[in-house]
Amino acid sequence: MGLLTQLVRGLVRGADRVSPFTSKRGPRSHNKGRGAKKLGVLTRNKKFLLVKEMVPEFVVPDLTGFKLRPYVSYRAAEGSEPPMTAKQLFDELVAPRIEKDVKDGTFDPNNLEKYGFEPTQEGKLFQLFPKNYVR
Repeated sequence: MGLLTQLVRGLVRGADRVSPFTSKRGPRSHNKGRGAKKLGVLTRNKKFLLVKEMVPEFVVPDLTGFKLRPYVSYRAAEGSEPPMTAKQLFDELVAPRIEKDVKDGTFDPNNLEKYGFEPTQEGKLFQLFPKNYVR
């Protein structure tokens, strides 16, 4: 079907964009839901099995005696520090350790894992090296 045919069909039929898209407007298999996470699985017999690992667990620290309130007003001033860059992070955390090891004579360029360098990104959720670099 050509583009012109689709445009004419859209103009002739019109589109009802005012009414919300609910489950009654879609096919029988459409279930919009409410954005809740599933807490288990359905078996073949349509029985629901609760999986404890899928239930979210909120870990709340004990705030007794804590002076600050947990609410930050929207009228609060912006932070004064600029966001940290990779170079600043390296200069503050890794460079002093490398300089110390160079002065002590214990620096080994083949053992950079000691300073947080990861040669492979296997097992990482977001792999940054080398496949996903911006080309």
